[in-house]
Amino acid sequence: MGTVIIVLTYVAYIFIVVAYTVKVVAWLRLPPHIRWDLYPVIHEAHYRYGGSYYEQPEWWTKERVKHQWRSLWYALKDNFYMGEYYKRHTLYWLFLLPWHLGFIFIITFHILCFFAAVAMFGGLEIGAAAGQVAGKAFYCLLLVTGAIAFIGGSFGSMGMGAIRLADRSLRSYAMPMNYFNYLFFLIVYGSGLYAWAALDPTLEEYRAYWLGLITFAPPTLHPMTILHIVLFDIFLIYLPFTRST
Repeated sequence: MGTVIIVLTYVAYIFIVVAYTVKVVAWLRLPPHIRWDLYPVIHEAHYRYGGSYYEQPEWWTKERVKHQWRSLWYALKDNFYMGEYYKRHTLYWLFLLPWHLGFIFIITFHILCFFAAVAMFGGLEIGAAAGQVAGKAFYCLLLVTGAIAFIGGSFGSMGMGAIRLADRSLRSYAMPMNYFNYLFFLIVYGSGLYAWAALDPTLEEYRAYWLGLITFAPPTLHPMTILHIVLFDIFLIYLPFTRST
């Protein structure tokens, strides 16, 4: 069984790389779209009132200044706070933010598990009682990202489905795929939450699994941990076909 899980994981990651490569190549081959600036443009100097460098006399003769750090900060706030949703529909934001963060952090968690396995292969002990500071820090990072992913994703998936059904204005814009995604993601997050909280609070099995991936030595895992890993692999294969892309 362990060998099957490892092979499935390799297939899932290879598939997602190939799928996104195909999508990007297809996008690059499309004809150029018409010029269409959506204001305010955050990196512009007068973005607060929707201004543009086009306002300057003979703008084409002047150097265009872009505030890239402001754009980066805005993107981070947009992805990790979602303030516009908070201002316009606070209850929706209450479920959307943890659902969105769960989506980001579950992928981050598995990526960090891979790097943790590489570090363990190199001799670094990872755990709460590790002798090295790096090992303890890595352990805490895994614990925080995993907790946010499993708890936030489960809470958000339940809430998003419920509020879509309860709010008529939101229900009008929902498709069957939305409800399928909420249910499927809830199963993915929920299986991870149960495997972590009830069976593997130190996430030792996840680290052992990823170490087995890079050493081709399948470890013995609890069936619930295996279920979550299989569901996450299916999640990766399904991801390119969702609107999240």
